[in-house]
Amino acid sequence: MSESASGPETVFERVGESGLRNLVAAFYRQIPKDDLLGPMYPAHDLGPAERRLADFLIYRFGGPETYIQERGNPKLRMRHMPFAIDQAARDRWIQLMDAALAESNWPLEVVSVVKPFLHDVATFLINRA
Repeated sequence: MSESASGPETVFERVGESGLRNLVAAFYRQIPKDDLLGPMYPAHDLGPAERRLADFLIYRFGGPETYIQERGNPKLRMRHMPFAIDQAARDRWIQLMDAALAESNWPLEVVSVVKPFLHDVATFLINRA
């Protein structure tokens, strides 16, 4: 990312809250029709799950700490342990998130920061062989 007078720009400064929320919305639009991930997301929790992920990414990439204020430490592995996340689920999550990133049409320097983070987190959350 480029340097500004006050230091490096954050992803949040480049795409804003709306950009990150739009990314997450593009991801979640794919979930209900997905045969692998869809069953992991109860219909009644899709909206709240979308908000939690958006708030987390906004926090993680330099925006307000709403996620931390409302949920505390992310504890991502613990929070995802109830879900059977194997390599296939991880790969599908990445496939849908990569499609959402492509839809976002963000600058390459932003995608080059966000995409590896999302891939690494998805791998970290694998909890089943």
